[in-house]
Formats: sequence, structure tokens, C-alpha cells
Amino acid sequence: MKFKYHKVLLPERSEYFGWSILKPIIPVRVIVDKKELNYAALIDSGADFCIFDADIGEYLGLDIKSGEYIEFGGIQDKSGAKAFLHDVILNIGGFDYKAKIGFSYDIARHGFGILGQKGFFDAFVIKFDLAKEEVELKKLK
Repeated sequence: MKFKYHKVLLPERSEYFGWSILKPIIPVRVIVDKKELNYAALIDSGADFCIFDADIGEYLGLDIKSGEYIEFGGIQDKSGAKAFLHDVILNIGGFDYKAKIGFSYDIARHGFGILGQKGFFDAFVIKFDLAKEEVELKKLK
């Protein structure tokens, strides 16, 4: 399945990027029991696991803090952000699969979810093609 890169408009023109940045952001459906929600998620090969905003999990009826606790950090020096892991069903391109997702109160509100190594890269072969502005996913057998 193929997805077009998402064009993120910048608030002002950048000498380096111009007026926009292309990002591999794809639509994902998150399913818990009978509730589901469509969400946009960034494919991030540097992320150790998938992380979604805690509000998403709450909307789907999860008791966020009852999940398995894990700390995470990023490229910045600061660490100690908290996530709580829960089993959910992800639907990507019509394909349902079970994934363990971290839900966090420590990520930017109104941003995108993160699709990382555990929970996404272990389910698909991913081909990034910036020249064609598309990302291709193939299910692992």
C-alpha cells in the first residue's frame, strides 16, 4: 500500500525549506474493543516504539495509567517522559493488527502520533521515496 507524504505548511518562509516540509504522515485507525478513532501518525524509524497522545487512549476508554509504565526520551538532552503501554488494534491501509502502543501525557497536544520500531516497523517493510513524495508499506508475513 502507498501513501503520499504530508505537506506541512510553515508559518513563515524558511531559507532552507521554503514554505513547507514533507513528512511521512499516514492515516491510522486505532481500535479498542468496539470504539475506534482515526488518527494521523508520523513514521519515525528513530522511535523505539509507537507513542500516541494519552487523550486518544482516554477517548477509546483506556485507563491510561493502568498500562505498563515506560520512560522515553528523544534527541534533546531532557529525558524522563512517561508513557503507558496498552494493547490495541491498529488498522493501516485496511490491514488490522495487534500492537502495543505507548500513550503519553508528555507529548505535544494536537500533534501527530509516532509509529516506531516496536508496533510498526516489526509489522511492515517500509520504503521511503522522497523524490516521489510517497511511502510504501508491505505487510510482513
